[in-house]
Amino acid sequence: MSSFALYLIGMVVLIGGLGYVAWLLHVSTPWIIAGAVVTLGLGIVGAVNHTRRRDPPA
Repeated sequence: MSSFALYLIGMVVLIGGLGYVAWLLHVSTPWIIAGAVVTLGLGIVGAVNHTRRRDPPA
């Protein structure tokens, strides 16, 4: 399994945990969804930055 896939799986688990805690704290659903979308976006950007291959020096 690639590092990118592992990174995204970790982000999905994190989002699930944070969403569950927010639900237990009675946060309204639109805020939970918005937080999940933002966190997923940040996770994708972070995964791309950490797993992309560097260009070889010229």
